[in-house]
Amino acid sequence: MIDQRRLPLREEYVTCRTYEDVAAGIREMVIRGAPAIGVAAAMGVALGVAQAAEPDLDAQFARICETLAHTRPTAVNLFWAIERMRKLYESLRGRPLGVIRARLIAEAQQIRLEDIAINKAIGRNGAALVPDGKTVLTHCNAGALATAGYGTALGVIRAAVEAGKKVDVMADETRPFLQGARLTVWELQQDRIPATLITDNMAGHFLKSGRIGCVVVGADRIAANGDVANKIGTYSVAVLAKENGVPFFVAAPISTLDLTLESGDRIPIERRPDAEVTHVFGTAVAPEGTAVENPAFDVTPNRYVTAIITERGVARAPYLESLKRMVVG
Repeated sequence: MIDQRRLPLREEYVTCRTYEDVAAGIREMVIRGAPAIGVAAAMGVALGVAQAAEPDLDAQFARICETLAHTRPTAVNLFWAIERMRKLYESLRGRPLGVIRARLIAEAQQIRLEDIAINKAIGRNGAALVPDGKTVLTHCNAGALATAGYGTALGVIRAAVEAGKKVDVMADETRPFLQGARLTVWELQQDRIPATLITDNMAGHFLKSGRIGCVVVGADRIAANGDVANKIGTYSVAVLAKENGVPFFVAAPISTLDLTLESGDRIPIERRPDAEVTHVFGTAVAPEGTAVENPAFDVTPNRYVTAIITERGVARAPYLESLKRMVVG
């Protein structure tokens, strides 16, 4: 995995040799982004079984899945991928261990390939929504780094550029982990897409200015009613976008939908370490002993979401109906 904690200053890679290494990589933000976490978890399951012994294989498999599932609670793709691997494993009961291992590895690789294809489909479906000749505002990082490749929100932007639209991107820095500053701007520079970095508290100023044609963000979990959990600060951007008449689009794969949750009120919100707020790159920026709240995500109510862009099309309100059709269809 490319170590996303080191970008953009250093391009380093972490090799995961055990499923515990994969779990640590997810938990410690070596890899992040809901689709990427899902792909990594699937590979972690396959890696764990590849090293498991024949006796008590069921117990070992359960322990592998449980370890990976306890890394980060909000991104539903993590649990979706683990469940897909679990169902395959259960269908292979009684088969030789070598066959089980090979099939799980092939499935994990298939999930990776599917994710890239899904992201490109999301991009194609969303490109038409991006106004030509305007700036797109994005929050956090929902690009190739957050997926198996191409990206969700950045995939929409990439597809718009590939379609010939003249757009540039304004990226929120996304405190406290600075995914926008460190990752989104770095990605856009690789693709030579013009990008401007702003601090999080500048979003309202620019949304009011008339420069921004739309907002496009990713998602970590979407409830049945269209409430969207995404990186902390997304809710603020959505409210400001609606106040200023700027369309607010969410780009995410079907695997990010959690139709078991009636609303976003039931989405679990991960709390991250205090040091992410009190320190920047290891340097203290707050007095020692400062009390800290550090939720990693917030939930944007569906009334602020103009549309949800998936690989199967664009869903609009009422989301209880449109999202259900997407899943069933």
